Amino acid sequence: QVQLVESGGGLVQAGDSLRLSCVASGLTFYNYEIQWFRRAPEKEREIVAAISTSGAGTYTESVKGRFTISRDNAKKTVYLQMNSLKPEDTAIYYCAVWENTYLYWGQGTQVTGAP
Repeated sequence: QVQLVESGGGLVQAGDSLRLSCVASGLTFYNYEIQWFRRAPEKEREIVAAISTSGAGTYTESVKGRFTISRDNAKKTVYLQMNSLKPEDTAIYYCAVWENTYLYWGQGTQVTGAP
């Protein structure tokens, strides 16, 4: 069974950095593209970044130049390095992976901008 476990969220100030981690199990990790999504309060879920099996990252426009996605296949882990955080980055962040026709999700990790 595929399982994804996110960690690394927290309370941040504008301009801070944070690194999220997503540890996967139950799949041949290096064969899969992994995605990061987020759901902000009262907003639709949106994809933030994705990383291909070759390590190429793609990003939604609002995080380009600030966020970096990477992977460590030996550790079955995908990272999301978030720099220059803004209040609008406040959200629950989820990693996800497609297995056949099913999209598996982790439980999410909360990133909150301090008021």
